Amino acid sequence: MNYKPYPEYFWQKLETTLKNINTTNQQPIAAFDADGTLWDTDLGENFFQYQIDNCQLDLPKDPWNHYLEMKKINNDPRDAYVWLAQINQKQTLAQVRAWAQEAFEALVPKPIFSEQQKLIERLHQANVKIYIVTASVKWAVEPGAAALGIPAEQVIGVETAIEQGIITNQPIFPITYRSGKAEALLNKTNKQLPFLCSGNTIGDFELLQLASDIQLAVSAASRDDKLFKSENELMQKAQELNWFGHRFI
Repeated sequence: MNYKPYPEYFWQKLETTLKNINTTNQQPIAAFDADGTLWDTDLGENFFQYQIDNCQLDLPKDPWNHYLEMKKINNDPRDAYVWLAQINQKQTLAQVRAWAQEAFEALVPKPIFSEQQKLIERLHQANVKIYIVTASVKWAVEPGAAALGIPAEQVIGVETAIEQGIITNQPIFPITYRSGKAEALLNKTNKQLPFLCSGNTIGDFELLQLASDIQLAVSAASRDDKLFKSENELMQKAQELNWFGHRFI
């Protein structure tokens, strides 16, 4: 699919900001949400379907319904997001990462937004350290990050503790949803603020609030897509706060 390019004034703002960032003491940081922000798919849910189809995990009779019903409890999806990591307990981390790579490779063509790829390439040229902060399972997102030149250690997502290479069911906090995204990023950067943040739903609002210079809200969901309402909420916030807002379609 052909996606709308960013307007020229966005790139001008980026170049001005990069020129003015003080890099004397610290490498500048940028942070992106993953699904719907960097690519036009949900790698976490794509990986879940792959596991249902291929991995013989111990799952409920109707795994999707179980997950979707968990998301509704107390209108708080965090336990459901953690459960998608917990279903991997007793597996080796190496095995789960191999499955995640296979699930990503099955996506043809790769649904990466070309403008985000261009933006990340420019940030890498400027020696910006890029983090991906996602409410999806971290291991599911790592292959997409690698396709953009971002190493696994700079992917911050939902995960459970690893003991001697084996995945456990013990959640790692904070859960990277809403304010947990901002908290987890600051934990990783030793409280250094990103100069640029990008996200696509209201779940990324607190992450975008961290950005010192550029907040970039994006969207691509059609009106009948489950994400449209949440993307529209973020776009409205972006308009109110004079952030950059961009529809890819």
